[in-house]
Amino acid sequence: MSFLIVSPGRDPQPWVEALRNQHPGLNIYVYPEDHDKEEVEFALAWNHPRGLFKNYPNLKVVASMGAGVDHITSDKELPENITITRVIDEQLTTDMSDFVLAQVMDHVRRLSYYKSQQTEKTWIRKPYKRPKNTIVGIMGIGVLGTAVGEKLAKNGFKVLGWSKSSKDKEDINTYYGEEGFEEFLPQAEILVCLLPLTTETENILNRELFEQLPEGAYVINVARGEHLVEQDLLRMIGSGHLSGAALDVFREEPLPEEHPFWTEPKIHITPHIASVTKASSVVPQIIENYEHLQEDEPLNNVVERDKGY
Repeated sequence: MSFLIVSPGRDPQPWVEALRNQHPGLNIYVYPEDHDKEEVEFALAWNHPRGLFKNYPNLKVVASMGAGVDHITSDKELPENITITRVIDEQLTTDMSDFVLAQVMDHVRRLSYYKSQQTEKTWIRKPYKRPKNTIVGIMGIGVLGTAVGEKLAKNGFKVLGWSKSSKDKEDINTYYGEEGFEEFLPQAEILVCLLPLTTETENILNRELFEQLPEGAYVINVARGEHLVEQDLLRMIGSGHLSGAALDVFREEPLPEEHPFWTEPKIHITPHIASVTKASSVVPQIIENYEHLQEDEPLNNVVERDKGY
């Protein structure tokens, strides 16, 4: 059994080293180097070329390098018999919750505003909100969304959560389904998107949704760029209905120099750094699944393909 790494645009060497440290003797191929496709039964991937895996007759598992799997599930040519797995990592979860807390605090305490004032040598004080008087709504109450909600709650924020199906969380007032969504949105003074990207959630951050948020709401997107209808966001900020947004993910990355987000002062841009996978941290769970496959045992963190997560 051979192991294949496919990560165009990413340096595969840290993954190769971490895999070999964890499993000495592992036969590893790095795409697109020459290799025998019939030998490969397990692949580790990030943004693989569409249709690539249909050429591997004995491939059984495609593991995502990160928590997101839309880069795999969106491949319409991926054979149905291949199992998809994702990463669930405590460090990734901590990084994400820390990042969202930082963005929320930046907004309520107007820190970015004062940074812009500094460049203009302007001294103007603005009122700020306290956590106990601020409602944060989280779209997507999975592993990451739950961790973010708990961190915000521990820091004094009132936290709401919305998901497709019913969830019961101790520190998060939860809503679900279409009816719950209509009740959830008008309360969310700060809206955080942590939804998986599926056909149902693509373009969900649109004008219709923004209009249901309270006047002056702030949007934070740390999920996927494809969740956001970009022109709708710009229009709603321009109209004053939204006070601004913090965006860490984009439809095209790096964000093109000519993109209007760069020059909108009420949009805070970060280069997809909210939560970055570290090979040495997640390789142990990948090797564990590799060994489970060899021993014909159930795999961990399997993705339900019909749901997309």
